Amino acid sequence: MFALPEESDGAFEAAGVPLLYCGVGKINATRALTRELLRYASAGEPPPLVVNFGSAGSRTHDPHRFFGCHRFVQRDMDASGLGFALGTTPFDPTPACLEFPHYFTSLPPATCGSGDSFATGDVGIGCDVVDMEAYALAKVCWHERAAFACVKYVTDGADEAAAQHWKDNVHKSALEFLRLYREVAARNG
Repeated sequence: MFALPEESDGAFEAAGVPLLYCGVGKINATRALTRELLRYASAGEPPPLVVNFGSAGSRTHDPHRFFGCHRFVQRDMDASGLGFALGTTPFDPTPACLEFPHYFTSLPPATCGSGDSFATGDVGIGCDVVDMEAYALAKVCWHERAAFACVKYVTDGADEAAAQHWKDNVHKSALEFLRLYREVAARNG
């Protein structure tokens, strides 16, 4: 899964690899993955391993690095006025931080903070990289008991120059994402 075609830059299509684009943001991600997993359930098949590749910003790591995200938080859920910690959804039994096995062990592990805003400053919650979809995908997988793996490529510093740096760098990760996908495919037969 990718949010946008710019993130795969045609590499997966050229290699004949099936993929799903979910669109930008947590709602689009939730909708797209839920529909896909329902297709498996309707066919009586177990859910597949869901692999999310995509771009991210980071205030702590330099651009052009890849991270195997295995912890996911919602950086824009703010119900602090009700006494809830930042990132905690009120009255929801789902853990505020979703954790999955660190699938891409050749990459440094990371916590990904997802939100429905393009981060250009401090997000106020502990995370290594920021994106707009991974928490939503992780939550769908957590509820549907589907395995989830995620790799993020840092395109920008989640700062005032983030938009231009994202535009300049978003396509540069496609061939490495394809290599990582082939590694997963070989491992899973």
